[in-house]
Amino acid sequence: MSWDRVTLLVLASFGCLTLLLTQVSEVLSKVPPIIRAWRRVQDELRRSDHSPDED
Repeated sequence: MSWDRVTLLVLASFGCLTLLLTQVSEVLSKVPPIIRAWRRVQDELRRSDHSPDED
């Protein structure tokens, strides 16, 4: 294996690792707003269950 191949393999590995970490960071940054939105939905559903019937 030549040094050129080793260098390209190292660069490609670090590039893939950087891409993976960036994607994981993006997904994790979206988790808290999703949880807050889900809690709001649950609260609204609970409120609508307890509201008096309008006939």
